[in-house]
Amino acid sequence: MGLSLLTVIYLLGSVTFIVGLKMLSHPETARKGNLLAAAGMTIAIFGTIFLYEEDGVKLHNYAWIFGGLAIGTITGLMAAKKVKMTAMPEMVSLFNGMGGACAMLISVVEFDHIYQVHKATESMSLSAAVPFGHYLTIIAGAIIGSISFAGSVVAWGKLNGRIKDFSFRGQHIFNLILFAAILMAAFFLTYPSDVQHARMPFYITVGLALLYGIFFVLPIGGADMPVVISLLNSFTGVAAACGGFLYNNQVMLTGGILVGAAGTLLTILMCKAMNRSLVNVLVGSFGGKAGAASASGGSQGSYKEISISDAAVCMAYANKVIIVPGYGLAVAQAQHVCHELEKLLEEKGVTVAYAIHPVAGRMPGHMNVLLAESDVSYDKLMEMEQANDEFKTTDVVLVLGANDVVNPAAKTDPASPIYGMPVLEVEQAKTIIVNKRSMKPGYAGIENELFFHPRTSMLFGDAKAALQKLVTEIKNI
Repeated sequence: MGLSLLTVIYLLGSVTFIVGLKMLSHPETARKGNLLAAAGMTIAIFGTIFLYEEDGVKLHNYAWIFGGLAIGTITGLMAAKKVKMTAMPEMVSLFNGMGGACAMLISVVEFDHIYQVHKATESMSLSAAVPFGHYLTIIAGAIIGSISFAGSVVAWGKLNGRIKDFSFRGQHIFNLILFAAILMAAFFLTYPSDVQHARMPFYITVGLALLYGIFFVLPIGGADMPVVISLLNSFTGVAAACGGFLYNNQVMLTGGILVGAAGTLLTILMCKAMNRSLVNVLVGSFGGKAGAASASGGSQGSYKEISISDAAVCMAYANKVIIVPGYGLAVAQAQHVCHELEKLLEEKGVTVAYAIHPVAGRMPGHMNVLLAESDVSYDKLMEMEQANDEFKTTDVVLVLGANDVVNPAAKTDPASPIYGMPVLEVEQAKTIIVNKRSMKPGYAGIENELFFHPRTSMLFGDAKAALQKLVTEIKNI
């Protein structure tokens, strides 16, 4: 009866994951979808704690289980409540790394369990110790989980500035050799004569996978980080699915497959949005050599500034304004005052919309989440293809902290690292106002030709302060 009820609970949890994921596809239902999936996971966790049994023995170490749940829940709640929107990508990366670590530890614990049991029974034959498919799943979970954990921690450090881009001559060859060593160690691990001989290769494999995860992410720079985060997320999903196989846990298997598939599809879509292959992203070190492919500001020509009052007049008397949000908007926490500006312009009869680039910000959907936080209507968010059609008939484009995703060099300069990457073609608008703190290059370390465009005016300063001044000026017009 307990097993039957547990199976129903796992089925219910799996359904909530699928339905919740579907609801996440639209901002109006995303919050409910997240809560639904969380409820399904909660039911599955408590069902496992109280109903799971193996060989007639149920779980009994409740003090450790609930102690761990309490620590994790409190830590997660505090982190989620305190995190700033600008730090959201690094938190996502860190939490994803914790998922990879869990998958790795599951494989380590399962392997050690096999070793201890068969050492005690003096039956060291590997084939007698564990079915071959089960054993392969342990190895796969250990390797993929280790890479995901180490890579996600490095990505977290790079996003918050603690770890800088690092590369050396021949690093890609070193990475390939390291990956080959992992496969070789796994091969020897797969066919040992007994469990005793498998122990050392197993831990060597885990160690090499952790090392590979570090060097895998270290050279990848700048604008490629959203792709890397998405890819690492898919790794964690696959590693979690391995855990589901090991324990014959349907809800864990379903969740892992959904995360792995969603992360893989998102990675492919972002690579398509950047007009680059995944291999190119992983070996290209895009943005890792800041300034190497960028011209100096002087060689691009001169730029012109615009005052707050002039910018306010341009926007107040425009027919159509498109706002392009970027990481600078997130850093300044200016999404709410940006929404206030939008409403004020609409009261004056101006049509206002937002142009969202697929890889703007530091993680997939960063700008969408940012604007949703300030209650910007989803109908006002235009994807890149739609926005590029609208720029030709737009009076004013206001670029708020976006840089690489509006750089015309992607279309005009074959020597640029971003050449061929689809960008928002804001230069087609009648007037372009770019808000930045300074003329420094963006996250990818590439000079932006847009800043020197004849129709571009620079509005320097913090995005929130600049928008507040714009709102004040427009109210007085």
